[in-house]
Amino acid sequence: MFRRREPVPFAFVAEADRYRSNVAPPPRERASAGQIAGRWLLGLTIVAGLVGSLVLGMPALSQDQSSTQPEQSQADSGH
Repeated sequence: MFRRREPVPFAFVAEADRYRSNVAPPPRERASAGQIAGRWLLGLTIVAGLVGSLVLGMPALSQDQSSTQPEQSQADSGH
């Protein structure tokens, strides 16, 4: 009827780190001078864009001094 299974020995799990593959991944390619220069140029372009947008956006974020003073109309001055 029902067949009883034998318990699985777990010694192979403990020994698994001993059996490593002898296939090493290929060495990583070194970036050429052009690739390094391109990465620097891209980084500088992004930083310059962020700084430029901050410089151009600061006047829009600052409060006008004229808007804090109440406006006077010509009717108030009696002319």
